[in-house]
Amino acid sequence: MARDPRGTLTPVQKYITQPAAYAALRTALIPAHLFPLPSVLRAAKVLGRSFGGAKFNNKRVNQAVDRLQVAFPEMDPSQRRDLVMQAYEHLVMLAVELAVTPRLLSEDAWTDYVELGNLQSVMRPLLNDRPTLLLTGHCGNWEIVGYTMALLGFNMHAIYRPLDLRPADDWVRQTRSRRGLDLLDKFGAMRAMPKLMGNGEAVAFVADQNAGDRGLQVPYFGRLASSYKSIGLTALQYNANILIGQARRLPVAPGSNQSMRYRIEVVDQFSSEDWNNQPDPLFYITARYRRSLEQMIRKSPEQYLWMHRIWKSRPRHERLNKPFPDNLKNKLAALPWMTDQELAKIIDRSDRDRAYMQEHNITHFK
Repeated sequence: MARDPRGTLTPVQKYITQPAAYAALRTALIPAHLFPLPSVLRAAKVLGRSFGGAKFNNKRVNQAVDRLQVAFPEMDPSQRRDLVMQAYEHLVMLAVELAVTPRLLSEDAWTDYVELGNLQSVMRPLLNDRPTLLLTGHCGNWEIVGYTMALLGFNMHAIYRPLDLRPADDWVRQTRSRRGLDLLDKFGAMRAMPKLMGNGEAVAFVADQNAGDRGLQVPYFGRLASSYKSIGLTALQYNANILIGQARRLPVAPGSNQSMRYRIEVVDQFSSEDWNNQPDPLFYITARYRRSLEQMIRKSPEQYLWMHRIWKSRPRHERLNKPFPDNLKNKLAALPWMTDQELAKIIDRSDRDRAYMQEHNITHFK
């Protein structure tokens, strides 16, 4: 069973440090509640670019630029760097929005901030008796997806990592639950999954992070990326529907009084009818949801957290300096959307990563 890495709080943390830090955090967010939201978001955008461009942040920015070079090789260096700055703008604006979401998104007012895209096609999977896995990534506003679906009347459960600051974590759970969004601690979620899946409930995951050395390696922007096996295993065990979508930030006209505005869009949906005849259903499910996340990010790359170490954990053959395995090559070639050109690109990238790791005596990427 996964163990919460926050561990047991010391008396000083429990009674002094954490409450003081929480008070400081809530104080810092007071402007978001006192001043017009458009003005606060404009200030947050400026702050985000200033933070991204600060000297102390150069290393992290350069690493994000390197990741963009993998994802968008056609961009020139100045375009990639500006995209990273836009991602920092989005991140700070997002922090403000997450603080005010419980106040703004209500049963009566949510349509002022969120518009529904192509959701008609997903209503049937959400309303039938089969459980549903809702997947998104750190692109746009991942919290608004589950929050809005809960406001629409669906029983929503979202797996999340608890905040290290316990009082802030308590506040997040309480405010979200009031609108019908049940947050499941990722360190104990597996105990709740059998009951939820058995009842045909919908469970949301943010599924784009590095899954470690034991993750399943599938393509992501033309490079193998460690991905969660648990999603595919859950889908296979409970015959679940899989929906991939996002809440994408929409542009606000200069001088407009409109504040935040998002559009919820479904990128892909599939079920057992799609993977039953595949030679390796688990590999197919994992590769397909990763591919869908990539398509989502390509639509709005400035809203993705390129600061994440998305290619950190490398395949075993790269770490052991061995040739690209035939069994992995065959699994990739069997994917319905895979082309010879794309497969050759993935193998070439893996060979270059393997050579770089050996040259620099490393086993993981930054």
